[in-house]
Amino acid sequence: MKNLLIIVFTLASFSAFAQTSSPEDKETEVTHKWRVSMPYIVPDEIIFGYGKRTSIQMVELHVKRNLDDKNIIGVKFATWRLFQPMGITWWQGVVDKIESGTEYYDGYLRETGIGVSYQRMLWKGLFASVEVLPQIQTYTDLDGKKIKNGFKLYNSVHLGYHAAFGKKKRFFIEPQVHINQWMFDNNSPAGFKEFDDKYGNFFFFEPNIYLGWKF
Repeated sequence: MKNLLIIVFTLASFSAFAQTSSPEDKETEVTHKWRVSMPYIVPDEIIFGYGKRTSIQMVELHVKRNLDDKNIIGVKFATWRLFQPMGITWWQGVVDKIESGTEYYDGYLRETGIGVSYQRMLWKGLFASVEVLPQIQTYTDLDGKKIKNGFKLYNSVHLGYHAAFGKKKRFFIEPQVHINQWMFDNNSPAGFKEFDDKYGNFFFFEPNIYLGWKF
């Protein structure tokens, strides 16, 4: 089952990127060819939560290019810090476990990478997108001392809505929901592995809001 899901993710990624060259849709000129965006959580983390034990210290930036009015490709940079397993789902009580601290690592896991994305406009503002993000992992203790390195391939599928504002429609908001999956994440040290082994490598229905600017 796990291998089947990995294959499905891989095929979906190739299929999505292949659509950029499909002759079925006529390319239409767009007013703003470039856009940058980030999740709303980034400024919130930097201003209010960066030093907390439960802070994910997240920085994420997208730079995208509109090929036409339906197809958008991009580059994604992201880094974040995990204090408990990413695979704890809603129905396993992820929020309760954050508040109780029962599943905290004996340190932190920093993950950093640069990846690619493809976004397809489906109908009016409705869109679907696929992102693939290779990541270097750094495990540290609570004092920030490095324990070891690892590697993860982080993938996500998104469904959302693009709403632009302003006189020239430069500013935009994209509320969306994600399905996240990762692989090759199997190099965790003692103090991390016991928690990672309890949960899977999927996280379903992550809500998010992205803020961006077109130019």
